[in-house]
Amino acid sequence: MAITASMVKELRDTTGAGMMDAKKALTESNGDMEAAVDWLRTKGLAKAAKKSGRTAAEGLVAVKVEGGHGVAVEVNSETDFVGKNAEFQSMVSNIADAALKADDVEALKAAEINGKSVETTLTDAIAKIGENMSLRRMESIDGETVVSYVHNAAAPGMGKIGVLVAMNGGNEEFGKQVAMHIAAVNPASLSEADLDPAVVEKEKQVQMDIARESGKPEAVIEKMIVGRMQKYMSEVTLLNQSFVVNPDLTVGKAAEEIGATITGFVRLEVGEGIEVVKEDFAAEVAKAAKG
Repeated sequence: MAITASMVKELRDTTGAGMMDAKKALTESNGDMEAAVDWLRTKGLAKAAKKSGRTAAEGLVAVKVEGGHGVAVEVNSETDFVGKNAEFQSMVSNIADAALKADDVEALKAAEINGKSVETTLTDAIAKIGENMSLRRMESIDGETVVSYVHNAAAPGMGKIGVLVAMNGGNEEFGKQVAMHIAAVNPASLSEADLDPAVVEKEKQVQMDIARESGKPEAVIEKMIVGRMQKYMSEVTLLNQSFVVNPDLTVGKAAEEIGATITGFVRLEVGEGIEVVKEDFAAEVAKAAKG
């Protein structure tokens, strides 16, 4: 029986197995969907489906730099304990290596590690370790010099926060200081020009509404807003932030003094933006009993 792409997709959706595993299961089962599910279960590859509903908000961010090209990837797990697992760390490191030659997350999922796609490698790890995992994000950056930094490192090149800084001129020591600053302060953008205009306008409206509560004339309010928006920019844009290494200088001024131009940065933090829904103990027990 011919195995179609729609059959493979249906089996993947049902079991959470990787594409190649789903195709092989259907081939072995001559297209019988139920038999294919059983085949995957006997191989331990359908376990992923049972885990897929659980929130994976822990894990690791890994950074890799090759010449003037740097990548950062976030691989999530359900518990922090898995992030300390040597096998998981090795997998994340291999995924980051593969990311150096990938353009985006989808391309990375299809990239091969030891003869298997990254997606299949993750599915196998889910079945073996017994936790839901996901390749959540990948970001890359290019520059004359790219420097990396990992905060709360669990192993070389990976931890809870990964930062990449691209710059022209300067030196690696300065780049590392800037990366540490970014890890600690978490700027929204490199400069005002890189901020979303809608975000800037929203902040301006908020500040105007606050100022109007004071009852001052519009002409006075307009002058107040100029100062408040300058303060806002000094808080959220990297080049205008007070440098943690030398608070008397902005990051931009410190770069200028050392002969460097910071051209971009990447900052990934594990679980950033993931909403974890917590159940009370009674609800957990009830759900387990029904399962």
